[in-house]
Amino acid sequence: MNENPMLLTGIIENKILHIRGMNVMLDSDLAELYEVETKRINEQVKRNPNRFPSDFMFQLTEDEFEILKSHFATSSWGGRRKLPYVFSEHGVLMLSSVLKSDKAAAVNIQIMRVYIQLREIMLSENHLKNRIDSIEESIQDQNNRILSIVDYLQQKEVDRAEPRKKVGYKK
Repeated sequence: MNENPMLLTGIIENKILHIRGMNVMLDSDLAELYEVETKRINEQVKRNPNRFPSDFMFQLTEDEFEILKSHFATSSWGGRRKLPYVFSEHGVLMLSSVLKSDKAAAVNIQIMRVYIQLREIMLSENHLKNRIDSIEESIQDQNNRILSIVDYLQQKEVDRAEPRKKVGYKK
């Protein structure tokens, strides 16, 4: 695996998936990044079950796995006998405590940096969305005021169009 941090960042970004409302990474993708076999990661998880509650790691359902395979339109997933496990940000962090290699520590640092960048992007997007919503609300208020003024002016014209009764002496 190339050690260029920018290249690694791009690779990591492409391996983060959004499943069950969480950003997660597949066990096989993590194994590739850590340069270990997937079964080694899963062995460590099984040896330390108290470190991986369901919000840190869970196994995909058949439906989720089928959707994932069809999303990537690839058959390179073949050969798996069990459904893959996925790890949330906290699960990935916990992996560094059970995988004690220098490579795992270095990769975990990069993964955490990518998760931080994603969180900052999401916060920025939320801020922009809130700002756009505020501007749209302001524009709608202005539109309502303008429509009220137009309605008032149109009513004045209708009132003027009706002949007024003459006041005064008749000749």
